[in-house]
Amino acid sequence: MDNITAVSKNKQGLENAAFEMEEIAPSKPTDDPEPQSPARKRNSKILSQVSQSASRVKSVCEAHYTLIKRVVLGIVLAGFLGFLIAACILNLQRALALLVMTCVAAFFIIYDLLKRFVGKQVIDCVTPVRSNLQEHSRWIKWIFSFLALVGLVAWLAIDTAKRPEQLISFGGLCLLVLVLFIFSKSPRAVSGRSLFIGLGMQFVLGIFIIRTEPGFQAFEWLGTQVQIFLNYTTAGSSFLFGNELINGLFAFQALPIVVFFSCVMSILYYVGVMQWVIIKIAWLMQVTMGTSATESLSVAGNIFVGQTEAPLLIRPYLNDLTKSEIHAVMTGGFATIAGSVLGAYISFGISASSLIAASVMAAPCALALSKLSYPELEESKFMSEEGVKLDSGGEQNILEAASNGASASIGLVANIAVNLLAFLAILEFLNAALSWFGGMVDYPELTFQLICSYVFMPIAFMMGVDWNDSFLVAELIGIKLFLNEFVAYQQLSAYQQNRLSGVEEYINGKKQWISVRAETLSTYSLCGFANLSSLGIMLGGLSSIAPMRKSDMAEVVIHALFTGFFTSLVNACVAGILFVPREFVDCVSFLNGSSFNGTSGDLLTCCNTLYGSVVTIGNGTVSFTGEWSSVNQSVTFLYDCCGLYNSSVCTV
Repeated sequence: MDNITAVSKNKQGLENAAFEMEEIAPSKPTDDPEPQSPARKRNSKILSQVSQSASRVKSVCEAHYTLIKRVVLGIVLAGFLGFLIAACILNLQRALALLVMTCVAAFFIIYDLLKRFVGKQVIDCVTPVRSNLQEHSRWIKWIFSFLALVGLVAWLAIDTAKRPEQLISFGGLCLLVLVLFIFSKSPRAVSGRSLFIGLGMQFVLGIFIIRTEPGFQAFEWLGTQVQIFLNYTTAGSSFLFGNELINGLFAFQALPIVVFFSCVMSILYYVGVMQWVIIKIAWLMQVTMGTSATESLSVAGNIFVGQTEAPLLIRPYLNDLTKSEIHAVMTGGFATIAGSVLGAYISFGISASSLIAASVMAAPCALALSKLSYPELEESKFMSEEGVKLDSGGEQNILEAASNGASASIGLVANIAVNLLAFLAILEFLNAALSWFGGMVDYPELTFQLICSYVFMPIAFMMGVDWNDSFLVAELIGIKLFLNEFVAYQQLSAYQQNRLSGVEEYINGKKQWISVRAETLSTYSLCGFANLSSLGIMLGGLSSIAPMRKSDMAEVVIHALFTGFFTSLVNACVAGILFVPREFVDCVSFLNGSSFNGTSGDLLTCCNTLYGSVVTIGNGTVSFTGEWSSVNQSVTFLYDCCGLYNSSVCTV
């Protein structure tokens, strides 16, 4: 080969005068190659053999990739099952959460496998039964609806006999649904299936989460784990800012949680966990409510991500959505909150279990009320169960996913910070201006919160909030709608801290805190991005993804905002129907094991119970009634409680 190349070069040199002298010049003699030592030859031979062996191993692995993958997965699965069994044997209570999560994951995995391999055969077997049911579907629907109505009336009659405020919440739910029906885009086109099944799913979820002990304990456990998980943020924030700053300033305490949560969510998206969960939730809503695949996926995604991130799940299909589907996508964004800011609200002291429950329950409710407020009038292209596909993003590895997630949160953190700064300043200015105008008529107490308390008080009362608490809850609802939910949750946190700190209920005639029931219903009613400042965020975010549909989006965005706002209120009404005070703790045992170095709801309840048992205080003698009369440490408990919570018995 070298000789042929040399000949060709010589020919070119003869034809080209520029190379003639170079070709004629005699070539320098080349030195002979240095002979290799025996050690180098032996090493080269070994490397060659290793390379050939590696090539053969690679060829075998590629040829039997599927088998090797199954063997590895089998080994991992066997190891996990062994670990699970050992954990359950050692302590079943400790391993219960892992067992439940494993069972849920196993159910969906087995379902997917059965659907893939024997799904067609099962469909062929049930086709005759389905045909018979479809022939009598009208009667079946009427019978099912009648039984559901009778069951609901009977349940309400029995359950609300002792708690009439629950009946008020049911009336509020009916009123809100009726208002949406009256102002619906096309009341005659409303799908009863989407509406009643969606509200039914929300109601069933509420019963499981709020009423049943397993559901309540599961969400309490989940909320606790989320709090523990978010506390790992302090490892990074304390390194950057120091413990003094993160313990004293909101910007260094709550905002780093947003960064951490965004990073974790990005990792979960990269590995495919979030897509898998979202698809399962969307599939459940789609097959039961009869909604399209695109709107179901977007609303399901809103449980975990924000109002502008969830539509990215269906980005390739936005241009082909109907107006009703666009409305549903927007309503889902307005009716829920992002997982990233969820951590910030939890850092305020808001109940983590209530926030998680509100986010989950809001998804079917948002889809149901969206179809009530803006029914489907066009033919959707995505009614097929396999209508859309989700990808895992463009990251190349898990480190890039983590980095991108953290970087993506910069804008969100900045947005939260500047909005809080601006809206709190605006609120202070509004209050000063209103107080100035009120002073003209000898009423300088006029504030924005006071106006909201009167405007939204009927709504708060119809949610099931006690009359005395409804004015403060109405303030929170007004702040959430006209400013944002961040400011409202901050105010709710202040009320909660006042209650837990034992502050007097009324100071100078002004209520300082609200009841536990009012706090819970407020948490549900504020859980959503439905505020006026979100209009621009929603419209700008969606129109940048699908600019061809900008006019349609602008047409339905205000309608979607108020539908999302009503969704949060309906969510609170359902919570009001189902909420019952949990059983009180054994206060004697609780105080006996308490260190009295912090405040909590149970500690406040027990201290108030102890205060109520005090009958005489004089000459240093303290007497108690009830169970506290036989407790030797009652006096010690009283002094410890007085050190945390103020009471009239502490000053005598």
